Amino acid sequence: MTILIDDPRWPAHGRLWSHLISDSDLAELHEFAERNDIPRRGFDRDHYDVPAEAHDRLVAAGARPVDGHTLVRALIASGLRVTARERRGA
Repeated sequence: MTILIDDPRWPAHGRLWSHLISDSDLAELHEFAERNDIPRRGFDRDHYDVPAEAHDRLVAAGARPVDGHTLVRALIASGLRVTARERRGA
């Protein structure tokens, strides 16, 4: 099991954000987030949105930095990905 984080490049709310995922288990993801003071409100169905200023700290805590394409491929392969269609409830 691995926790992955992409580069902070997603703008929202006046800052940049990264995505934090597990490659196999949401419980593992929630545990990692809790241990590293990432609030549960940052969870968005299959990932956490984390601010750029937390990126280096999360990598130091064990998250493996990857590019966005690698992160999405890992999320799809894990079976945990929630598609845009599922997010819309269609």
